[in-house]
Amino acid sequence: MATNNNTGRNQIVVPEARQALNQMKTEIASELGLTNYEATDKGNLTARQNGYVGGYMVKRLIEQAERNMSGR
Repeated sequence: MATNNNTGRNQIVVPEARQALNQMKTEIASELGLTNYEATDKGNLTARQNGYVGGYMVKRLIEQAERNMSGR
């Protein structure tokens, strides 16, 4: 049986990207009408609200990757 040595989930592969990812998360939350997202206890938000932020982050990251791959 294979074991997974990663102790945590959602590990950032490039630690230098952490600030940019946090900024993107805050911008998306603001666009979705979630004010003061950084200071908000995420446990007080609905699963839908948290899911929207994460979902839109993934969507934007895929769009950026596609643009980079196509050379645009």
